[in-house]
Amino acid sequence: MIEMRQTADGSLAQSFAGDVYNAAVYLKRTSPNIDVALSTCVGQDKMSGAMLNAFAAENISTDLVIKDAVKIPGLYWVHTDATGERSFTYWRSDSAAKRTVAHVTHTYEAQLAKADMFFFSGISLAITEPSLRDTFWEMVKNIKAAGVKIVFDPNYRPRLWSCVEDTISEYKKAFAYADIALPGIEDMEMLYGIDNADDTVAFFDEFDIEELIIKDGANTVQVLHSGKSYLIPITPVKHVVDTTSAGDSFNGAYLGARMNGQPIEESVRSGAAMAGVVIQHPGAIIPLSAHS
Repeated sequence: MIEMRQTADGSLAQSFAGDVYNAAVYLKRTSPNIDVALSTCVGQDKMSGAMLNAFAAENISTDLVIKDAVKIPGLYWVHTDATGERSFTYWRSDSAAKRTVAHVTHTYEAQLAKADMFFFSGISLAITEPSLRDTFWEMVKNIKAAGVKIVFDPNYRPRLWSCVEDTISEYKKAFAYADIALPGIEDMEMLYGIDNADDTVAFFDEFDIEELIIKDGANTVQVLHSGKSYLIPITPVKHVVDTTSAGDSFNGAYLGARMNGQPIEESVRSGAAMAGVVIQHPGAIIPLSAHS
């Protein structure tokens, strides 16, 4: 999406962001040896062109980006309070990204099936039109059968869903397909009334998830892997400017580290370190110089 935010001097700053895109950026930045492609839909307008240029500038492949003849990108305004906590105002009810699955062909699916990993989020699900979700799940089933590792972050945004029951139904399908799940305690509490990592682990007992990484903000990360559950402490950041993309940057750095063969504990620390840098800067995508 197009991201708009107000700077400290009162002027407006414009960039591009979105949870899956943010994760892709930080995965590529922290693991430049990994080929990263973004599957989405943009328009044929000037802002879509600028968006594609931004993807390319981050060395993210645009081979899987679809161009819709009519639709244009969505937009959001990010607000941050004195503690760096964020809230959003969205204009995306008719965005091009909502039509991504409508453009999926057998050839496109075959391209996805060549990947090592496919990452999607609760926002990806929420913005997919209900009439297209069966198509999406069929695609996920097929690429998983082809050997692609499926990764899901619930990233729950209530305003994007018609009702909680719909969310829970779709998330159950996502968890059933997921090889790696990256839930946050905040999402678990809003959706299921679960406010701690131990109960979250118990919640996922019914699913065959290879790696369960439970994020709890500045607190610990609880991991369930190969039948073992353990806590990894996180060092909190003292000066928080903007928490936008905290979870996304964690996801990107974590997944990149795992794809490069790093142990889970080291990968979690890489994710936490990246998130710690990101939240000390405004905006979802911080300057490369801020963490190079």
